[in-house]
Amino acid sequence: MKTLTHLLGLAALLSAGALAQTAPPTPRPIAPGEPPVTVTATRNEPTPLEFTADKLARLKVPAGFTLKVMATGLGNARMLHVMPDGGIYLSRRAQGDVWYLKDTNRDGLIRATERRQVAQNMKLAHGLDVRDGKLYVVGEKTIWVMDIARDGGLSVPRVFADGFPDAGQHPARSLKWGPDGYLYASFGSTNNDAPTPNPEEATMLRISPDGKTREIFARGLRHTIGFGWHPVSGVLYGADQGSDWHGDNIPPEEINVIQRGKNYGWPFCYGDKQPDPYVNVGNIPGKITKAEYCAGTQGSVLNYTAHAAAIAMTYYTGTQFPAEYRNDAFIAYRGSWNRTEPSGYEIARVVFGTQNTPERIEPFVTGFVFQDGEVWKQFGRVAGVATYTDGSLLFTDDQSGVLYRVLYTGGN
Repeated sequence: MKTLTHLLGLAALLSAGALAQTAPPTPRPIAPGEPPVTVTATRNEPTPLEFTADKLARLKVPAGFTLKVMATGLGNARMLHVMPDGGIYLSRRAQGDVWYLKDTNRDGLIRATERRQVAQNMKLAHGLDVRDGKLYVVGEKTIWVMDIARDGGLSVPRVFADGFPDAGQHPARSLKWGPDGYLYASFGSTNNDAPTPNPEEATMLRISPDGKTREIFARGLRHTIGFGWHPVSGVLYGADQGSDWHGDNIPPEEINVIQRGKNYGWPFCYGDKQPDPYVNVGNIPGKITKAEYCAGTQGSVLNYTAHAAAIAMTYYTGTQFPAEYRNDAFIAYRGSWNRTEPSGYEIARVVFGTQNTPERIEPFVTGFVFQDGEVWKQFGRVAGVATYTDGSLLFTDDQSGVLYRVLYTGGN
């Protein structure tokens, strides 16, 4: 673990890496004009361990719940989409493909004979959704569409829309069809904490049903790859990842109400419209102060531990869990690499109250990261999360290629 102390210049930091977890390069000095602000930033990447069955004992779920392994050997298993008949579409970003999984004998396991590749040659394939008998998949700069066959097979991918921003630091994209019949897609920033010339970066886009036109629906969203409409209120919520290298505790991970035409502040503001002291004010459009700029942005409705790295979100609409879980959200927090005590590496529950508004975030599945002496270690990076047809909760680990399943057993 290494600790770095430097000045405000780290705010202009650009990432040269191709993947979201790639560390940004050495910070560069900024132009004079602001008093220097010092931050202590820590790089701490827990040592990855191979998945083995004995490690399952480390994983914790709330009382009455049981955690099981449904499949292994899935490679870079990312996002999930569950079909009404129990079939599961799984994206694998590193392999650029989609697999179809189905527990045909209903024994709770998906074996090698119950899975197959159904699409390939899609660079950085990630988010996926289904509409009108077609599967839509978003990759680095392209959205593809495929016809779904009765057996779960797919037609050859066709380009639905393309020409999206370069990937840079955040190549994982996500998409979902909205209740208005438009396709919503999230495109993260290409760097850590500096604005870029392409207006479609760090945004949520709204794409026409034919894929021919699009608009910037919301901006100032650094990396909101987990989002969706609440099943009761219809409000669009999104989980945004905050900037790196600004210390252990800022900026927090955010839950936002995402509205058309709104600016959510990145890279200058975080949380409840708080000015980020480590970002160069000289980059703000117009001759206004950082505080003035942030006052005109949208603040978050909930915050969570900094650098936990939300990567997917789903609402629980099943009935297998106790009634108080229904219509709550579950978020996969992939895990930090730049915090003294690691955050994330967990599935968390967003508790919605009687007014169908989010009230708090609490851990749901934990234990993937642990301290062994002075060394932090981990054996899983959670990714996709979805409600299964029987009401259990599925989530993936893209480091070890595991599909997990959480059921409520009431202690039995």
